[in-house]
Amino acid sequence: MDQPLIANDTVVLGLLTLCLGFIFYTSSIKTGFWNKFYSIVPAVLMAYLLPAILASTGVVSDETSNLYFMASRYLLPAALVLMTLSIDLKAISNLGSKALIMFLTGTVGIIIGGPIAILIVSIFSPDTVGGSDFDAVWRGLSTIAGSWIGGGANQAAMLEIFRYNPDEYGKMVLVDIVIANIWMAVILFGVGKSTRIDKWLKADTSAIETLKIKVTEFAEKIARVPTLKDYIMMLSFAFTATGIAHFFGDEISDYLIANSAQVADPSNFMSFLGSGFFWMVVLATALGIGLSFTKAKNYEGAGASKIGGVFIYILVATIGMKMDLGRVLENPGLLAVGFVWISIHAGLLILVAKLIKAPYFFLAVGSQANVGGAASAPVVAAEFHPSLTSVGVLLAVFGYVVGTGGALLCAYLMEIASKM
Repeated sequence: MDQPLIANDTVVLGLLTLCLGFIFYTSSIKTGFWNKFYSIVPAVLMAYLLPAILASTGVVSDETSNLYFMASRYLLPAALVLMTLSIDLKAISNLGSKALIMFLTGTVGIIIGGPIAILIVSIFSPDTVGGSDFDAVWRGLSTIAGSWIGGGANQAAMLEIFRYNPDEYGKMVLVDIVIANIWMAVILFGVGKSTRIDKWLKADTSAIETLKIKVTEFAEKIARVPTLKDYIMMLSFAFTATGIAHFFGDEISDYLIANSAQVADPSNFMSFLGSGFFWMVVLATALGIGLSFTKAKNYEGAGASKIGGVFIYILVATIGMKMDLGRVLENPGLLAVGFVWISIHAGLLILVAKLIKAPYFFLAVGSQANVGGAASAPVVAAEFHPSLTSVGVLLAVFGYVVGTGGALLCAYLMEIASKM
């Protein structure tokens, strides 16, 4: 592995925050080039792309950095607490069933997309999707199915179940990261065009807009100039809850693994309950929702969700570091499988969204709850509005639930497709 120019995480974090500062400063300029630029490219996409460029040019590397781990384990749960502090559960329930429908559509798109992609690519390059025994490509692709439906825990489960050749596994990880991150970039680009997309979909966004208005009006009603005490209290809520979520999340996952054969068995659909990350996300969200029933919700007036937004943008920057643009064409055959696969996922989402007139928000978050999981679904949801973060989290939790079962079904279908 080539060493990056900068391997010191303190310096890397400084570079990432420099990128974020540049993006937010230039995006605040309301005239000239930058105004036109950000009318086309959303700021959050730039927060993702600039670190990707740094990674692609060898300045930094996700492989030598622990910043993503730090952001996803510390800042993500803290952000979830701060952004659900003033949640309106009744208004979220009024969003209806379309969010769940779009999520499940995304899951189906992944399940059927894998075998269809194998069939299509086999026409042009049968060796790309061939192999035998533990070198069979469909076994490796099963790990991508696990990642794209549930997340890292489900991906590890698929590797354990189908025992794909470890020496070849790195190629699958590359396809997973490259395709998933390119798709996330497309999703984020669409956020800036969501009004136009919703118009084309003939979507009814009234429930989403009502939720945004209610949260905004509440924030304006309790708005105040924050004091040092306010900032300390908000950080206290966020990181105390993060600590509790980690402590009990690890305890719960360890207990379930030790006492439940179903949870300990990677091939069982209940195995996601053995993931400490899953419980961390669930508990952090639950604690944030719990605080929303107390006077703590008034800290939204001091900028709780804005601090959560800062944490989310740092997370986005660390996700961007995972994308090495220079490796995009390293495995063209397998990448072709990935592109066809994600295109089927996207096409099915667009078709169903058009049929049921679902807003782009549900399409974007439903997709990322599958492909990106708990680390990126809240990011995308928050880009629409901080009050919608919890929708992304809840759908990502569903991803864990259906992840192993959905990935197993996809894997068996891919095995059949590879033999046709």
